[in-house]
Amino acid sequence: MAQRALDRLPDAIEGDGRLDRASHRLEQGLAFTENLLGITGGRARGFLHGVWLGHPLHPVFTDLPIGSWTTALVLDLTGQRRAARAAVGVGLAGALAAAVTGLHDWQHTHDNARRVGLVHGTLNTLAFAVYGWSWWQRGRGHHLRGRIAALAGYPVIMVSGFLGGALVYRHRIGVDHTDRRLEPRHFTRVMAEHDLAEKSPRRARAGDVEIVLVRADGRIHALENACPHLRGPLSQGWLRDGALTCPWHGSRFELSTGVSLNGPASAPVPCFQTRVRDGWIEVRRAPVAVTAPPGSALVHQQEVRP
Repeated sequence: MAQRALDRLPDAIEGDGRLDRASHRLEQGLAFTENLLGITGGRARGFLHGVWLGHPLHPVFTDLPIGSWTTALVLDLTGQRRAARAAVGVGLAGALAAAVTGLHDWQHTHDNARRVGLVHGTLNTLAFAVYGWSWWQRGRGHHLRGRIAALAGYPVIMVSGFLGGALVYRHRIGVDHTDRRLEPRHFTRVMAEHDLAEKSPRRARAGDVEIVLVRADGRIHALENACPHLRGPLSQGWLRDGALTCPWHGSRFELSTGVSLNGPASAPVPCFQTRVRDGWIEVRRAPVAVTAPPGSALVHQQEVRP
């Protein structure tokens, strides 16, 4: 019965349009605050999105409150009051860091994922308040009240964690949305060279893979056309300071390496090797593995031919 209720919970949240008004107001407030603090661009934005880490920073902090508050639950059962209060405090610090990074990521979500994220964050806020009251009561010597509050808050954080899992596994928030296959393995014609103007991104296809071609400073660059964040079309983006900017959420990618410079995309966009033959631009996937065990399938997959 409980499992069925949990399975239906994301569906119910996704279908509730009443959440949109609150989410839009929250997004506007976040945008205003981040503009005021100068977080909308540069290193601060990239740091909060986890660009330096290679994946979102938010999941790193979510383990702290869940783990710490689970530890506090066990310590309460064994009567270790001081240690339990310390565990609650560590969880509060982790929950605060998770809230800051989570909100920063949430404002770049859409539609049903945004609704689930709003409820996820609301439950986390409720759990934070309950555990904060538990920590305060323990400090005043009211350990029974603190334990009761912790018992009340634990189911809240568990349900919130379930919704966080739905955001990742159902809505693919925070995961890499690009195609990491090795195709095309050999140089493939994609466009006549004279059709590619300077600093004007153009969409093309290399076999089954959609790419974006950019000519800049005498070089031709090729990247996958999908932004790793939510598959925004990079061919509709623009060049700024030598980087290609996603038109959806402003992620910027270095042309030669595909590395994300600011987020919300934390993963790099796949790059392709390029050459010009007989007036045609040809591309192939840049090899991602240098070595492989002898006789393995990877050796054949990454065989490079001129």
